[in-house]
Amino acid sequence: MRYLKVTIILGLAICLLVAGLYEAGVFHRLDVGLARFLAKSFVPVPSRAIQYPIFVFLAFGIVWTTIDIPRHSLKAIIAAGALLQILTAVWVLNLHGIFFSPFACLTAISAAFIGGFAYSRGEAGSRKRVLEHVVGDRVSKKTFLALLDSEKPLNLEGERREITIVVCEIFNHDELETSLSAPEYVALTNSFRSNAADFLVERGGYLDECDGESVRLVFGAPLHDEQHAATACQAALALAERLDDVNRECHAIWKQMFDFRIGINSGEMVVAAYGSRRLGTLSVAGEPVEFARRLCRANLIYGSRILVGTNSYGLAEGAVEVRPMELIQRYHDGTPEEIYELLAAKDVLGPEDLERRDLFWKAVVYYREQLWDEALTLFHGARGPNGSDGPVEFYIRRIEQLRGGLPALDWSAARL
Repeated sequence: MRYLKVTIILGLAICLLVAGLYEAGVFHRLDVGLARFLAKSFVPVPSRAIQYPIFVFLAFGIVWTTIDIPRHSLKAIIAAGALLQILTAVWVLNLHGIFFSPFACLTAISAAFIGGFAYSRGEAGSRKRVLEHVVGDRVSKKTFLALLDSEKPLNLEGERREITIVVCEIFNHDELETSLSAPEYVALTNSFRSNAADFLVERGGYLDECDGESVRLVFGAPLHDEQHAATACQAALALAERLDDVNRECHAIWKQMFDFRIGINSGEMVVAAYGSRRLGTLSVAGEPVEFARRLCRANLIYGSRILVGTNSYGLAEGAVEVRPMELIQRYHDGTPEEIYELLAAKDVLGPEDLERRDLFWKAVVYYREQLWDEALTLFHGARGPNGSDGPVEFYIRRIEQLRGGLPALDWSAARL
């Protein structure tokens, strides 16, 4: 929309300029010289019905392409091509006995290119070129256009912003690599990466990383989103369902499935363009990024699918259903912090699921008070209908270990 407005304004200005020159007779004097060069016995008068539509079309067309196309060399090639076509038309039409005055069109092309190029060199005009370099296809087309039309300047030097990180990782690479041929292994893991990345990007995420084992997406940057935590949590829940479908397809083809887990964390991070001129992209940095990865890996300890940090739950509390997983010491000051298992979007769980969720919540409270019998009774009641629930089994096993005199197992940066 930004470029369309500029195109309309510049195009109208150039059309008025060319029309003024045409009506003032400036081009007629040039037509006299051209007619002599073409050995015409008289100077034809070009028709307004032909001249006006052509130069109006060229004015708007060249302005639009010059502003919209990011590469400067391609801008020049298109403008030069238009000039060459007009000059060629003069020669071709002359062979058929038709006199064509090119000067209004040449003026429109030149003025449109100069005006569009001057605008594209400014901050607003170069916005698309910069975005394609630092963001590219890492965001959806909808997000890219929203960034392009935004009135907020691009702060690529770095700014602190509260955002949400989603990390999704495969944890059975060794098993897959030994069970499949190299092409099959690549095809299966690529089915995970492409589906996970594309799905979350279309949900509003920015694809920060996509490597051999995991994908990492940012919500709330580069496009501002006040509901970034809720958006990220709901996208992760939908992604889990999508990847389950992909896994069923993989099993049908290769008899293998990938074991994926998801970690979500929110916090203040530094958003900036990192890298070099050849390989520079927008990215984020800060401890919350690493903690999202640790949450993802912690799913292996608890048998859960999606874990979220305290900040994420606090921001998305009204949009999701969770159950408490554990109080952990995230920082060196020893302050405990709750992490949660993400269960579903708000108002999605049925009465039985809500009852099991509440039983689990109460059981965790009893566990922390070291009331083992009461906690065990509630944990058994919180088991799912098929009898398997990773976090429930984790706590039952942990209580048995504590009763047997083993120390409580905890996770830290060293383990994850």
